[in-house]
Amino acid sequence: MRTIAVVPYDEKWPDMFEAESIWIKTWLGAVVKGVHHIGSTSVPGLSAKPVIDILLEVSDISALDNAAMRHAGYIARGENGISGRKYFIKGGDRRSHHVHAFTVGDTQVLKHLAFRDYLIKNNGIAEEYAVIKREAALLCQNDAHCYSALKASFIERHLQRALIDLEG
Repeated sequence: MRTIAVVPYDEKWPDMFEAESIWIKTWLGAVVKGVHHIGSTSVPGLSAKPVIDILLEVSDISALDNAAMRHAGYIARGENGISGRKYFIKGGDRRSHHVHAFTVGDTQVLKHLAFRDYLIKNNGIAEEYAVIKREAALLCQNDAHCYSALKASFIERHLQRALIDLEG
């Protein structure tokens, strides 16, 4: 069974992202157009589940080779609730990485990067998010759907603010 634990920020997370980014680029080659560290582990000082989230921009989502990702240690999970995405996990119940792959220009790329950058710029909001995540982890007793649901309204509200900030 997968355990959901929110831990204090770890200074190693950016290095873990960089190492995995190189590994992914090596396995996938020219299809990769951009690799970004997203999610809570990408926000300095933010408590998070110790899983590195990677946003992978590819030339064409259908050109992303699931076999190559499998050789790199990932398990394909299809779109996993987001149309146009290929989602991969590494580490099974002891997850270490998630890859969210989209075609270059997909609106989800903008949303993920905007939310990350918004949290980086707004420490107070990031700390509020950390409190919500810690409480959700305690309340949900390792139920990932429950954990996500308890964070959803915060994320949606602040994602909208992040997108407005981009326009302003």
